[in-house]
Amino acid sequence: MYLQKQFEEPDVRVLQALIRSHPLGTWVTHGDGELIVNHVPFLLDPDRGPHGTLAGHVSRSNPIWQLFSKNVPSVVAFQGAEAYITPSWYPSKHAHGKAVPTWNYAVVHAHGLPRAVDDRAWLLEHVARLTDTHEAGQARPWKVSDAPADYVEQMIGGIVGIEIPISKLVGKWKVSQNRPMADRLGVVAGLTARGDGRSLDMAALVERHTARRGED
Repeated sequence: MYLQKQFEEPDVRVLQALIRSHPLGTWVTHGDGELIVNHVPFLLDPDRGPHGTLAGHVSRSNPIWQLFSKNVPSVVAFQGAEAYITPSWYPSKHAHGKAVPTWNYAVVHAHGLPRAVDDRAWLLEHVARLTDTHEAGQARPWKVSDAPADYVEQMIGGIVGIEIPISKLVGKWKVSQNRPMADRLGVVAGLTARGDGRSLDMAALVERHTARRGED
């Protein structure tokens, strides 16, 4: 990933927080002479390894669990907040016109060598944790044990686990750090006025980094 220093987010805790809040990862690996891309919801164990370990699963009929490279690290991309930024929000645009549109975004790339896990106990624990994590906000959370035992057994037999110990974790927070303070405040105001959830999430990131810059 092309990463200018001003957009780098080095705090592992911040990077791990994005993975937890946006767990659907885009998993890219080399296999069978080409790049293979899959979209997998991952759980993060932050304390296993220096950067944590990702755990997910794929369908047994998906050949990726047999094809992924055992020598070239995979990359899993996690996309956080993102939003189009119009130069109309910049005071500098109205002053001299030297401004162009851009896109703000926060993204984390996790690198590591995967391993396949074909173990019933591991898989059952994994899907139970995955379910409990994402059902937690429901009024009546569904649990794996709510399904008939023979059905659960059948479903477990149809998947294979994937673990990726993270060897490198890279974060890019492109949130208007390259703009003057007045332009940053204009971006926050514009995104806030736009009002949709995606824009409000980005407004919060720009505001947070603007406050951080003000403390420097």
